[in-house]
Amino acid sequence: MLNLLLGMLGLAALANAVVLLRAAARQRARPGVEATALGAVVNFLDTLGIGSMAPTMAWFKFRKMVPDALIPQTMIAGLTLPTMGQSLIFLLLLGVDLDPVLLLGSVAALLAGGVVGVKLVSRAKAWVVQALVGVALLMAAAFYILSILDLMPVGGTATSLPPALTVVAILANFGFGILVNFGVGNYAPTLALLSLMGLDPRLCFPIMATGASLAGASIGIQHVRARRIDLAIVLAMVLGGIPAVLVAALVVKSLPLTMLKWLVSFVIVYTAVVMLRGAARGRAHAQAA
Repeated sequence: MLNLLLGMLGLAALANAVVLLRAAARQRARPGVEATALGAVVNFLDTLGIGSMAPTMAWFKFRKMVPDALIPQTMIAGLTLPTMGQSLIFLLLLGVDLDPVLLLGSVAALLAGGVVGVKLVSRAKAWVVQALVGVALLMAAAFYILSILDLMPVGGTATSLPPALTVVAILANFGFGILVNFGVGNYAPTLALLSLMGLDPRLCFPIMATGASLAGASIGIQHVRARRIDLAIVLAMVLGGIPAVLVAALVVKSLPLTMLKWLVSFVIVYTAVVMLRGAARGRAHAQAA
């Protein structure tokens, strides 16, 4: 089972890289310094457990790097290949200890949800995407604050779940996959849910990273082909992100991140408020029109 997932990861990474590089060559996309640095920072912190989607969304909005309606697509395409690096490391280190049915079922469900959600985000109105991104940011900030205050579920020591809870976890991951398309990261809700069920929190990481990787690969390829993203930013984030993941996972491994989490929480809440205000104005203009 583990070898199957590793093989799927390898094929998905190759396909994602080929599609991205071909599109970048056709459009002569050139990675910029700011986006490369952003990719390095958020993927470094993501590997250490602070998350990457919410900080990336906040920076995109703060710097006005990407139109609001295209933030989720551009972010997913830029974070996918670095996340695959995380997934490979977590699978090799922890995957052998995890129940294969739970692992494969959750990953497949997240992938299926991600595929279903692509059409939803591509058809959604700009103000709807703004509203969903704003809500996603508030959810992320809430999880950050809960973790800082040690109010997140501590989890257990289990390496598997009873059949009924396994089914619940798989169904939940399908929903998480749909929400990924709108910028709602799957890491925090997956960690909270599986920890509440008694799973060893360390064993959540292979599930979270592998599901996000394969779902992101499918989502990203479709958006690259549809030309709904800024390829220069995507390419830069990949180039900065992959080395950062390797450094964080294999060299640094851990850092005191409490103060940084407070700062990130503040920035994310501010960005969420701006997004929700923009969504309210957009909705009002749409109704007036």
